[in-house]
Amino acid sequence: MKYRKYQTEYSNQFPAIQDLAKKAKKRIPHVAWEYLESGTGDEALLERNRLAFQNIQFTPQFCKGHIEADISTKLFDKVYPSPIGISPVGLTGLIWPEAEVILAKSAKRLQMPFCLSTVATETPERVGPIVGRQGWFQLYPPKSLDLAFALLDRAKNSGFHTLVVTADVPMASRRERTKRAGMSMPPKITPGLIWDGIKHPKWSYNTLKRGLPRLRTIQDYSEQTDFKFVSGFVGNRLGGTLDWDYCNAIKDYWDGPVLIKGILHPKDAEKAIEIGLDGIWMSNHGGRQFNGAPASIEALPDITNIVNKRVPILFDSGIRTGLDVMRAIYLGADFVMLGRPFLYGVAALNKYGPDHVAHIINDDLKNNMVQLGVSNIDELKALR
Repeated sequence: MKYRKYQTEYSNQFPAIQDLAKKAKKRIPHVAWEYLESGTGDEALLERNRLAFQNIQFTPQFCKGHIEADISTKLFDKVYPSPIGISPVGLTGLIWPEAEVILAKSAKRLQMPFCLSTVATETPERVGPIVGRQGWFQLYPPKSLDLAFALLDRAKNSGFHTLVVTADVPMASRRERTKRAGMSMPPKITPGLIWDGIKHPKWSYNTLKRGLPRLRTIQDYSEQTDFKFVSGFVGNRLGGTLDWDYCNAIKDYWDGPVLIKGILHPKDAEKAIEIGLDGIWMSNHGGRQFNGAPASIEALPDITNIVNKRVPILFDSGIRTGLDVMRAIYLGADFVMLGRPFLYGVAALNKYGPDHVAHIINDDLKNNMVQLGVSNIDELKALR
């Protein structure tokens, strides 16, 4: 109850995700903000992701009497209070120290999925007991299956039950904006960075308390803990070799649902179903990988048609409102995952942030469903 009461006090001050983003930008260093916000190239895809939602409109029906929107959703034989979860984000601790711990606690409290990244700054062993049965693990596929299996063993032993294999990072993107901000591996302690830290004392204090952000999961496979060495390890041993045989091997090894993330092409969705994967996660990586890709929401109808309800479809990229969630579900998504918005919440409001993000999105989703004249998720899907 304490969290909900606290969030109620924020309802007028931060009624929308963009309000949390503005607050977050003020509380974290410039390089952290640019890392979180950046796309790649001229970043046109970032804007397409957001604007494409505006092309999806509804014609409401009225005189249906009293309607209360039920947004509960079933996914992989589990009923969730709402159709949203927390996407994996790499180097999360740069945005706010121990961000993964804050997100995991919120996910457990609100009973929503939290997907931990291979390149997060906290380990499965630390996050798993905190997140409980809400823990999903995202695998950046190592070139070596032995290393992949070692990572999966750690995730399983830590309590993670759903696996997400990321397909849309065949190599690191250029992310020019992040470079301009001074992001480097390892981070260089420059006068500008020191001054930026002084201007953001709460971030700096908590960072010093926890230690500089490190890829702690991957670090365990490196003989050295130096950030530059670990970053080179990531570049040399993660990604670039994923194929369907690899996906098949991962599926056989993991005891639980396996999804493939980053799908935009219908043929990829068909192949994933053919080899027995349990779900399709539609994404263009939040506009951070390939600037020439379509907006995820534009590609969703074709994926929906080819999947034809055989497996669940998850969706991300560009979601900022409950209305966006409603649009994605209407076009065929079964569940919607959010990355940046939850980190805005953490950076803006710390431990109360993720709860408030979920409150904003869920409340807006319910409101728009009532405006449209539908009372549950199945009715919304039936409009298509």
